[in-house]
Amino acid sequence: MQSSKGRRKVGSTAAGAGIDSAEKLDELLISSAICNGEDLGPFVRKTFGTGKPETLLHHLKFFARSKESEIEEVCKAHYQDFIHAVDDLKSLLSDVESLKSALSDSNSKLQSVAAPLLSSLDSLVEAQTVSKNVDLAIGAVTHCVRVMELVSRANQHLQSGNFYMALKCVDSIESDFMDKTPSSTLKRMLENRIPAIRSYVERKVNKEFGDWLVEIRVVSRNLGQLAIGEASAARQREEELRIKQRQAEEQSRLSLRDCVYALNEEEDDEFGSGPDSSDAGSSGGGLLGFDLTPLYRAYHIHQTLSLEDSFKKYYFDNRDLQLTSDFQVSTMTPFLESHQTFFAQIAGFFIVEDRVLRTGGGLISKQQVESLWDTAVIKMCTVLEDQFSRMQTANHLLLIKDYVSLLGVSLRRYGYAVDSLLEVLSKHRDKYHELLLSDCRKQITEALSADKFEQMLMKKEYEYSMNVLSFQLQTSDIVPAFPYIAPFSTTVPDCCRIVRSFIEDSVSFMSHGGQLDFYDVVKKYLDRLLGDVLDEALLKLINSSVHGVSQAMQVAANMAVFERACDFFFRHAAQLSGVPLRMAERGRRHFPLTKSQNAAEDTLSGMLKKKIDGFMTLIENVNWTSDDIPQGGNEYMNEVLIYLETLVSTAQQILPAKVLKRVLRDVLAHISEKIVGTLCGDLVKRLSMAAIKGLDMDIQLLDSFTENLTPLLTDKEAREMKKAFIEIRQMINLLLSSHPENFVNPVIRERSYNALDYRKVATVSEKFRDPSDSIFGTFGTRGSRQNPKNKSLDALIKRLKDVS
Repeated sequence: MQSSKGRRKVGSTAAGAGIDSAEKLDELLISSAICNGEDLGPFVRKTFGTGKPETLLHHLKFFARSKESEIEEVCKAHYQDFIHAVDDLKSLLSDVESLKSALSDSNSKLQSVAAPLLSSLDSLVEAQTVSKNVDLAIGAVTHCVRVMELVSRANQHLQSGNFYMALKCVDSIESDFMDKTPSSTLKRMLENRIPAIRSYVERKVNKEFGDWLVEIRVVSRNLGQLAIGEASAARQREEELRIKQRQAEEQSRLSLRDCVYALNEEEDDEFGSGPDSSDAGSSGGGLLGFDLTPLYRAYHIHQTLSLEDSFKKYYFDNRDLQLTSDFQVSTMTPFLESHQTFFAQIAGFFIVEDRVLRTGGGLISKQQVESLWDTAVIKMCTVLEDQFSRMQTANHLLLIKDYVSLLGVSLRRYGYAVDSLLEVLSKHRDKYHELLLSDCRKQITEALSADKFEQMLMKKEYEYSMNVLSFQLQTSDIVPAFPYIAPFSTTVPDCCRIVRSFIEDSVSFMSHGGQLDFYDVVKKYLDRLLGDVLDEALLKLINSSVHGVSQAMQVAANMAVFERACDFFFRHAAQLSGVPLRMAERGRRHFPLTKSQNAAEDTLSGMLKKKIDGFMTLIENVNWTSDDIPQGGNEYMNEVLIYLETLVSTAQQILPAKVLKRVLRDVLAHISEKIVGTLCGDLVKRLSMAAIKGLDMDIQLLDSFTENLTPLLTDKEAREMKKAFIEIRQMINLLLSSHPENFVNPVIRERSYNALDYRKVATVSEKFRDPSDSIFGTFGTRGSRQNPKNKSLDALIKRLKDVS
């Protein structure tokens, strides 16, 4: 305060001095800047800028001297205050001493009073420490007891095989009690035994899993056989249903309106065979149930042991090895005997894997199962290709194909793609049918070689049903009386059975193979069987083994029955292929046994012609220049007619009408050709009118014979039959006509003599010229008028010679 007053005093003095000079002003400014703590740089620069630093030094020194007095005054003021304080402390010293003595007395009293309390406090603290130690000991014992209880429980679970609960106990000990266990001995024991327990559990579970791997192979084989067996049973039920449907369609086609049809719906199989037929991991669960408990237990234990990924890999590797071993085909056993076990093992394997995929909780992935399946498909295709290439028996191929198709049906239910397997089966379609055709060729050859060319005798109705009705060979719906003699020999039903078996085997191979519309394929091979195999075999039989008319007639009758049988074959193939009959009949081709049918009829006709030729040799006995007309026809014609009548009466019982008509027409045409040939031949030198009239009577007998076939022929057919000997009829008509030269008239010739050859007419007309024109015949007729008919005949001969 005094300093502030001093500063005001200095300021007032300077102001009072009234110094107005510049130096005083600079001094004041410097003093003000120093007092205010301002920067003196501007003043220094200004001073040096004016070149008068001495003025600045002077001002600074003056400021310092002015402050010394002020400092001195401040120090004096502070010294006085210090002296006063020391005096105050001296006055307080006596009070302090009195307070010290009072405090000492109070402390002595306090010490005397607090000594018993302190001893009691020490006892209390000691008791509290002991209590705390006891509590800690009790807690440690309790902790150890709980640990030992868990250890005991874990041991019990291990002894009972409840490994999961044992591991849970071990995990609880390790996570909740291990770090807190006060006993170092117990802790060391736990640290040693816990890994051993886990290792023990892992070994036991792996052993159980290994046993399951061994057991599941047997289970898989049985499982595959069962699944394929169910597929076969289902297929059989479907086939039975189709048979009933075909029977209903056939009866409907025959318009049996009195029949009532009812389709019985069969109950579903009480045992499931699909993917959802049984519960996961259970030993029951339907017909396809199997026990996955050891697998899932091992997987769960490895999850608990944090070894999930390693167990997944271990499982996949082992199953992959098992599948690889399943692919081994035994070389000691024929594949035909081992193929069911081979495919059943693979089918069971993938049924198990499908269950594991759906219920295993990620034990195996869909990609891994698909990878295994792809490997299996490639291997099975390779095995099938190899085995099919070695097989030379169609039935063996069919058996394996059927089983593979059943395998495909079984596994398709579980979502596996089987198209590659079906493609392999389809690929060997041609080979199978070639082998089947070869087998049928042998069977047909044996059946034909055993034929005795005798009509088949059936004594019982079941024989009729088996040999006639089963192939729809009957010509009437009326069941005949027994014993029944069929118009065909045993060759027909035997060959029909072979062809029907071929159709059924072909359809069996083509069906269930992924191809829905296979009728065209079956029909193609059926055409080959009938056209290439059966037709050729029949041709060979006809050309080598038929030696008599009765045998030829029987073969021709058989061919007519084969024609009806072929209709049945194509209908049967269409029905088995699921094709409507109207579509099959719409696409029917010509009779496939045409060559053998024509050969049979030609052979029969040829043999009959030989027989006829034998009778026609009697034509040599005819007196061609006789003036007497033979009564009742010539001898040769009577013999021919007797034979033809006998032939027709016999043939009507065997040959169909259309076949008999064709044969008779051929024979009659041959008779006509023989007569014309005789007339044109060297045997006949001259022809008399009586001989021509005798021939006319012979032809009339043929006409009568043809007309007497009325039960066999209609009037139109009888007229058509007479055209067989139209050549000899027109020749006789020409020779008996009044104007033979009309033959050269194109209009008349086309209308009445269109079957005649002008060269033959010229030859016969030359022989028919009236013998009175000869040298010896002119004596009795000299000078008489020439017969107009002879004149016309001479004109005809002349005209024909001119033409030739």
